[in-house]
Amino acid sequence: MENKFITVAYKLYTIEDGDRDFAEEATAEKPFEFISGLGFTLPLFEEKVKDLQTGETFDFVIGKEDAYGIYDERRIVSLPKSTFEIDGKFDDEHIVEGAIIPLMNAEGQHFNASVSSITEKEVTVDLNHPLAGCDLHFTGSIIENRPATNEEMAAITKVMSGEGGCSCDCDHCGGGCGDESCGHEGCGNCGN
Repeated sequence: MENKFITVAYKLYTIEDGDRDFAEEATAEKPFEFISGLGFTLPLFEEKVKDLQTGETFDFVIGKEDAYGIYDERRIVSLPKSTFEIDGKFDDEHIVEGAIIPLMNAEGQHFNASVSSITEKEVTVDLNHPLAGCDLHFTGSIIENRPATNEEMAAITKVMSGEGGCSCDCDHCGGGCGDESCGHEGCGNCGN
């Protein structure tokens, strides 16, 4: 299977309980770029756009089951406030309601959580993806679709091995790779 370098401009709308809301946009000036076959975006999104040619448009819905899953109340957990202390002081600069924060489990796996609430003793975090429970409606166009070069494959391999950084500038992850909370795979939607 050939890896393709794909660049798209799109608008994403979420559909939840029949309500359709604008979620995000990748413009032609700041498009979503990814290399196919590497798992940097939703599999069904990649499947829908990988064979489209430059200039072609798309308009499709990915059901929540094939996107970020069903919202699971069991993924809301309360952690001791002391977990978020730095030098014995609670990190009230970064741990605020609505913040997306990086966490790590006992096995060393990194993941993100959204801070739901803060009490005197606990911080409640939501481990669901921010788009969990939503169908995703994508509309957009293909800016570029071509075979990925050896240099692009080498660069992405470097990033995947932890040697490189993220070149995205999406507002949600601040350019940090691996932040699925921004809705982009890899960093998220930027694919970098």
